[in-house]
Amino acid sequence: MKALRNKSGYGCSRRIFLASASVLGTAALLGLPRVAVAAPPPEVKKLRLVHSPAICLAPQYLAAALLHAEGFAEVEYVPMQTDPGPDVIAAGLADMSMWDIPGTIPRLDAGKPILMLAGVHAGCYELFGNDRVRAIRDLRGKTIAIYALGGGVHILVSSILAYVGIDPRTDVKWATAPTSADAMRLFTSGEADAFMGFAPEPQELRAQNIGRVIVDTAQDRPWSQYFCCAVIANRGFVQSHPVATKRALRAILKAADSCASDPARVAEYLAARGFEPRYEVGLEVLKAWPYNRWRQSDPEDTLRFHALRLHEVGMIKSSPQKLIAQGTDWRFLNELKKELKT
Repeated sequence: MKALRNKSGYGCSRRIFLASASVLGTAALLGLPRVAVAAPPPEVKKLRLVHSPAICLAPQYLAAALLHAEGFAEVEYVPMQTDPGPDVIAAGLADMSMWDIPGTIPRLDAGKPILMLAGVHAGCYELFGNDRVRAIRDLRGKTIAIYALGGGVHILVSSILAYVGIDPRTDVKWATAPTSADAMRLFTSGEADAFMGFAPEPQELRAQNIGRVIVDTAQDRPWSQYFCCAVIANRGFVQSHPVATKRALRAILKAADSCASDPARVAEYLAARGFEPRYEVGLEVLKAWPYNRWRQSDPEDTLRFHALRLHEVGMIKSSPQKLIAQGTDWRFLNELKKELKT
């Protein structure tokens, strides 16, 4: 098994991760809550999640112990290769994953067999500008560095631009790069005027005193009011395995609660397994993002907010109402909000 790399370039072997993440050891280390066993067992004993190690997806990795306790005998983390998570899920190569909502919207618009099940937390991204950019409106006519057209960063920045009346298709220039790290280098070298950073990239830019933050999605309204990451799943998996779907979602949401209640221990966990080896960086991010947002906010509002902006500028064909009707299933989330009340 070759080492799988996250967006920061740190490696983590899937086999090594699964071997080290023992059910009892991880649960005890992190103080994860116990799992209720009164419900029927899952219809399948194996669950496949997308492997994309990053701070924001910490609940997905913490959930490994809880997933075993929920009745899954095997938990596999499927590498993405070149396709993003939603495409891996749509192809039936994985069953479920956390993923950013903006990056999922174009796939829902294309009719791919994906269902959004729950929002998890806000934050994740910070938009940086150079000396010529002091506000979002200053981006008109400027160059924005991204790692892929149609990816989550491109779609999120497009939604932000559309919100202030800038057409992302015609009013800005997009400089694409093979990776997010390469896109950041376009910004730091002066070849681009702006860059949307994903943790730990904002921390690295601040450490080098490069650029200024134009939008912090964890702090600045209206974007801080909406989810970044959601739990998405293959439509066929949800329809065929509703008990497994609910059990898997419960494990991820409980793990998200642990990120919110004890970020220090979670940061140690991420560092020990190479997802973010710099403990201080992991702790800073975990403390800044509301990982228990799933309890209070309605993910439908986030989908509607971004889809409306993208539909208005012609980047998607479907109306927000159509995306919500065909691409979401909130029944498991609504049940779990009642069951997991604190």
